[in-house]
Amino acid sequence: MSKRNLFLSLAALSLALLGTPAQAKVKVLACEPEWGALAMEIGGAQVDVAVATSARQDPHQIQARPSLVARARNANLVFCTGAELEAGWLPLLLQQSGNAEVQPGGAGYFEAASVVRKLEVPAQPDRSQGDVHAAGNPHIQTDPRNIALVAAALSARLQQIDAAHAAEYQQRERDFNQRWQQALARWNAQAAPLKGLPVASQHKGFPYLYDWLGLKEVAVLEPKPGVEPSVAQLQAVLAALKSMPAKMVIHAAYQDPKPSDWLSGNAGIPSVKLPFTVGGSDAARDLFSLYDDTLARLLAAAGRKP
Repeated sequence: MSKRNLFLSLAALSLALLGTPAQAKVKVLACEPEWGALAMEIGGAQVDVAVATSARQDPHQIQARPSLVARARNANLVFCTGAELEAGWLPLLLQQSGNAEVQPGGAGYFEAASVVRKLEVPAQPDRSQGDVHAAGNPHIQTDPRNIALVAAALSARLQQIDAAHAAEYQQRERDFNQRWQQALARWNAQAAPLKGLPVASQHKGFPYLYDWLGLKEVAVLEPKPGVEPSVAQLQAVLAALKSMPAKMVIHAAYQDPKPSDWLSGNAGIPSVKLPFTVGGSDAARDLFSLYDDTLARLLAAAGRKP
């Protein structure tokens, strides 16, 4: 091939590439790991997902650091729990981003809690009672039934933002829901021995889990949500458990286990660390294994095989 023909061929190729630009991915900033995992399940190759927090962080309390501001500035969708879980940092993050597309009320802002039934909604919200959320308890991800509802709503939102790939989002959500319902049936069968079991909680972080499994919360170590228990408080819980014993005490992977371990040692019951979200344990690698591991830990503490 002559130099002239080679030049013309390269020029034609360059023009062809310029004429058919690559489709940009939908940039998703998920506030918590479970929503990052769900965004990847539903979005597939069409999304670029970043997660603001890790499984070892308290999602109530993180800093709106510059790297997160940059992510929010470039995001097409901010996908969070809502129900005031991120009230301490998300409003500042969105404000500093200057991204009109992802402000509350816009198509680029989606709260998972907006599509599920909230538990523990206070009749009269009072911050003097601790970290109480007016919209109800925000830890909706501990019930897998909620995940299916959020998945359907997320698919609809992605279709709205990226209509060119609407059919793909629909198909991925249908496929995910089929696999999820099969897993849910298996989890329900495995969890049958847990129904009615009395448990203690370090933090009011598990009402949706308990609602799903039929576990009975008989004690909470924190005197108020978000307030670390003192030795006196722990001793009071220990005394109360003498008349209403618990089979185990539960805490999340991001929490300091010392209060649960203290009660475990003094009450003679297992201290159970639950992953709480994707990445909260080595086994909880994705949404499916999150609930596999959660049930395995609860059943082991109850003396039952998964």
